[in-house]
Amino acid sequence: MLKGFFKTVAVVTVFSICEKFLGFLYRIFLSRTIGSEGIGLYQVALSVFALLLTICSSGIPITVSRFMTKYRSQGKNAQVNKVITAGLSITVMIALPICVLTFILNGNLGFLFADPRCKNIFLIVLPALCFNSVYSVLRGVFWGNKDFLPYSVIELLEEICMIVVGVILIALSSNVTEGAYGAGIAVLVSYIASFSLAVAVFFLRKNKLANPKSEFKNLLFSSAPVTVMRTANSLAVSLVSVILPMRLIAAGMSSADALSSYGAAVGQAIPLLFIPTTLIGSFVLVLVPEISENFYRKRYFYLKRDIEKSLKFTVFVSCLFIPVFVVCGREIGVLIYDSATAGEYLSSSAFLMFFMGISNITTSVLNSIGFENKTLLYFVISGILMLACIWVLPTFIGIYALLVGFTFIYGLTSVLNLIKINKECKEKPAYLKFILSAAALIAPTVLLGFMLKSLLLPLFGTALTFISVSAILVVFNALLYVGFNLIDIKTILLKIKKGFPLNPFRLFSRKRGKRSAQR
Repeated sequence: MLKGFFKTVAVVTVFSICEKFLGFLYRIFLSRTIGSEGIGLYQVALSVFALLLTICSSGIPITVSRFMTKYRSQGKNAQVNKVITAGLSITVMIALPICVLTFILNGNLGFLFADPRCKNIFLIVLPALCFNSVYSVLRGVFWGNKDFLPYSVIELLEEICMIVVGVILIALSSNVTEGAYGAGIAVLVSYIASFSLAVAVFFLRKNKLANPKSEFKNLLFSSAPVTVMRTANSLAVSLVSVILPMRLIAAGMSSADALSSYGAAVGQAIPLLFIPTTLIGSFVLVLVPEISENFYRKRYFYLKRDIEKSLKFTVFVSCLFIPVFVVCGREIGVLIYDSATAGEYLSSSAFLMFFMGISNITTSVLNSIGFENKTLLYFVISGILMLACIWVLPTFIGIYALLVGFTFIYGLTSVLNLIKINKECKEKPAYLKFILSAAALIAPTVLLGFMLKSLLLPLFGTALTFISVSAILVVFNALLYVGFNLIDIKTILLKIKKGFPLNPFRLFSRKRGKRSAQR
């Protein structure tokens, strides 16, 4: 079972890395062509679009996936097609009226944007609302069928389509505003492409539609907490895109400087913080149906094992990046974006990756076993605190108010999620010692990094120093895990010697617990 699981993870990871790497290159292109001001316009417009998209479909895909797994585990195969059709129907019934109404009221939407140019970019992308809402549900169907290859291929092709169209249109633009408009058109075209491909694959895989009447109520009630939570998240992002530039201007910045600061933080630095989450994302994507299935089948040993090892794997990957970004953040900003400001923000916010990974994996776990209401509550509490920071702190610390706000979002939800998981698991996962040890090992690695950078930077210059220091820190940090027995080095060496594929679950423990009678 595990061999097939990790083979699937490997395939999804390869496609995900390719997709994100291309997106990363595209973001560099945007930064060097339309600049931080253009990215600010583009980012503000997309944040409002993301809010509407979240309202239309965010909770439906994962709930459709979970219901498909639940019904199959209960032998109710006839209900699977009904829940799929219900999900598609609900998203269309929500997305289409919102799209039409927004176009009708477009003259009254200026209050949503700090700069009127953002509204025009938003209206360019808006038609994609219906297409992407339907595709989101089809994506949930692929998850529920554990059919991850089509999903991965479509996501990659969507990214390629956006990049090709975006590069052409931006190259033909004559100023920052036209370039941001071109980037918006590229998003629209890519969403139409992914929708078309997903519909074709859906029917080629012999999926069918059925009378959804009996599933409407169950699907709506079960998906509502996830939808509300993700809508609140998107609303918070949209509010930040409006409030933060406004508060920066109130603190003395010009409109252009406020948008540039926002673009450097949100459009340049923050996306780099999601690199570990992206690498872990394929693991989470494949793991969630497994956790859901183990929960409904009452296989508590496997549920415990999956939660425990996924948390350790997430923390390990995140902590490999944190010292590199803390020490070399400024150099990364200069090399990638030609922006020391973005690099300094990256360095200051690198510690967030520790909480981002934990928050992401624990929220997915709780949602997959039916505790969507709790994850919603935790997010609302932390979101209110974040918005308070955005409103009050820009006068004192400028754009770094966003950093404090994100600390509440990811840090508080991580702690609350872990408490809830520990309370609900019948077999308690053991992860606390590993998490605390991993956090402690960041400090000596960062100290070594600053010492190396001060020695090498005058000799090697920015690029070579970054490469050298990053490589040394990753190796040093990994060796600390081995030295403190946080990683089972014997398993690694044995697997390499025998030529077997390495199972990440085996890296973080030496002993296998006895299975209880329930298993």
